[in-house]
Amino acid sequence: MSSAEDADPAAQPAAVAAALAVLDAHIAALNARDAPAIAATLHFPHYRLSPTAMKTWETPAGYLADFLARAGAGWAASVWEFRRPVAASAEKVHLDVQFARLDAAGAVIGRYRSLWVVTRRDGRWAVALRSTFAP
Repeated sequence: MSSAEDADPAAQPAAVAAALAVLDAHIAALNARDAPAIAATLHFPHYRLSPTAMKTWETPAGYLADFLARAGAGWAASVWEFRRPVAASAEKVHLDVQFARLDAAGAVIGRYRSLWVVTRRDGRWAVALRSTFAP
């Protein structure tokens, strides 16, 4: 890419649609607590930059348990509040997202802004990394 205009998400509708489908599958798998389905939405190694540290998962092992520990005992589900593609190529999409964590009654227990990067590797779209304000 030679300029910022080349990364316009509107110019890459198929890539953006694929990235959004990955995010849909990720949150559905997370809410179902389905470790294999979650792993299918992530590339490994997988990277997460939180407010305090960079975490790397070399393999899917432990990913769901780590999430459940971060989310806390009151977490029941998560929902996307928005997902905005900010840059895209045929192989990578950057998304500005916000999600909420909900308790069993559906009340918001946390709301977090993040940047997610979804890439196509070996023909498969999945989340490569993210930077988040969530704990």
